[in-house]
Amino acid sequence: MAKIHPNPLANTCSSSSSSSSFSMEKETFTVWMKSLVCHGNGCTVFNSNGQVAFRVDNYQQRCSTKAFLMDSTGNILFSLNRKKLGFGWWEGFKWSDSNVRAEKACFRMRRDLRKGVCCVVSDDCYCNYKIEGFERKSSLKIRDFEGRVMAEATQKQSSQGVNLGDDVLRLTVEAHVDHSLVMALVTLYGLINNKL
Repeated sequence: MAKIHPNPLANTCSSSSSSSSFSMEKETFTVWMKSLVCHGNGCTVFNSNGQVAFRVDNYQQRCSTKAFLMDSTGNILFSLNRKKLGFGWWEGFKWSDSNVRAEKACFRMRRDLRKGVCCVVSDDCYCNYKIEGFERKSSLKIRDFEGRVMAEATQKQSSQGVNLGDDVLRLTVEAHVDHSLVMALVTLYGLINNKL
């Protein structure tokens, strides 16, 4: 059986892995659509060294209306909430020091019904982004307002070229892009498409 991340350090956590949300170089992560919490729903993200970089849990049932993006030590980075009367809108709230930074959402996201699995992100804290998913495939691209690819997720393969399953993704994030924002967008994409 292939390991999700073949590095023997995969079970160790490092606070330095998420202390910086930006990198000067392109970075690759492994996204495993399984929670580390027993009977929890969410996903776990490993950095290229096999250390836990981020985790997502909703502590509720699958496809819930709220989820939390945390760093490797459990500090909340974003809370992701579905609006009750928002016609499919989700909102992301940035946290700092275990408190919501602002009462107003940093970004909002919804499925674009005209374009299938596309999602449009509009926000006040960041630029506008577009997430392009591919139906029945475990892959997506996040583009900025100029159309540049900021991050791309594809189905991960083992070193022997075997697909690891629909719930294991290889996420490549370009240089100078906020990793926590990308993970928040990937998480919301999964929630909107009932993958979390």
